[in-house]
Amino acid sequence: MQKPIKKIMVAVDFSDYTEPSVAYGITLAKQLRASLLLVNVVNSRDIMAVEKYLALQEPEIYRKFVDDTYATRNDGLQKLLDQAATQGVEGRKLVKTGMPYQELLSTIESEQPDLLIMGTKGRGNLADAIIGSCAQKMYRRSPIPLLSIRPPRS
Repeated sequence: MQKPIKKIMVAVDFSDYTEPSVAYGITLAKQLRASLLLVNVVNSRDIMAVEKYLALQEPEIYRKFVDDTYATRNDGLQKLLDQAATQGVEGRKLVKTGMPYQELLSTIESEQPDLLIMGTKGRGNLADAIIGSCAQKMYRRSPIPLLSIRPPRS
């Protein structure tokens, strides 16, 4: 017998998929009386690229970039949590750093959500135009049910 869904994790990358993914998570959490866990991963590849060019020559600009990146992600997640709260859904946020799919898998292991919701494509590159590479990896590796959100019809 499948255990009840009590915690729903939503992967948030602030792409066009974020709003529908979070909205679906909020609706489902409300119906199931579940909590919401919003997770954003700052790609370590992006941080390292900026570090390579700025850290030694302009350390204060590099530090500001990193601080601003995390502040922006935290603020964005908090706004989404505030939307959930207005609908009676409790939640938490996490901002992590690393390879997105690895950090999502690590979060599943440590936080033990019952369901993962994510968009079919995020902010990747052209090579991942059909379905994002992070989404592909999560479909193959997720130890919990994964609900994919397609883009809205135009």
